[in-house]
Amino acid sequence: MPTRPFIARFVLMGLLLVATGAALAATDDEPRDWRRWLRMFPNIAPATQPAYLQECGSCHLAYPPGVLPAASWSRLLAPESLADHYGDDASLPDALVAELRGYLMANAADGSARIRERAFAVPGAARSDTGLPRITETPYFIRKHHRIPARLVTDNPEVGSFSQCNRCHIGADRGIFDERQIEIPGLGRWKD
Repeated sequence: MPTRPFIARFVLMGLLLVATGAALAATDDEPRDWRRWLRMFPNIAPATQPAYLQECGSCHLAYPPGVLPAASWSRLLAPESLADHYGDDASLPDALVAELRGYLMANAADGSARIRERAFAVPGAARSDTGLPRITETPYFIRKHHRIPARLVTDNPEVGSFSQCNRCHIGADRGIFDERQIEIPGLGRWKD
């Protein structure tokens, strides 16, 4: 009878091998790029809270909470910050602000276990003109985008600003910001 557990393990290992091969083959549109299947998964947890997606996502990408530390989200949700939200009035009822604050605080960069989100956990990225935090001014963002010429982003009418993540990062709404999945409008695939 000791052969039954052995056979079951052997069959299970075979099935796992076949499933892995199938996953690799299904995403094999670039020869020798076996890591491509890993890029199908978020490297930053996407925004998922319905109220946040509705209220913030109606004007711009509902940025993943893990791209700013809790202190920055808190500053963004202050009544005076919402009244002048980068030049727009984004004032919200207190109960809704409390709901959004709870979600963003619980999922902020400085409380995350994800490596890429922890890289955004540097407080103090604020511009002097508004004093509001800007993802584009975090050291991690600057380090990842410093080689991209302005003509491809800020001078590109289809993009307009580095804050428009979803214009180039085709998986931004799913939390996928992999550098090999970038399509710059008017240019095509970005190759660093």
